[in-house]
Amino acid sequence: MPSSVIRRFRYDAVGQRLTVTFTSGAVYAYLDVPPKVAAALDQADSQGCMFGEAIRDRFAFDRLRPPD
Repeated sequence: MPSSVIRRFRYDAVGQRLTVTFTSGAVYAYLDVPPKVAAALDQADSQGCMFGEAIRDRFAFDRLRPPD
């Protein structure tokens, strides 16, 4: 389902790295994200809510690009 917060995301299962592009244009890479968490984000009815509950503030991250 489309999100008003997340534009797109990509998951690297080998590196367990979740790269999220937000609608603001900001891009973050979340580190050591287990495959089940990435799968849950993909299947969530509300990706923004699921992200806020299960990913934000729970995983280390690198900011790859600031907001536009």
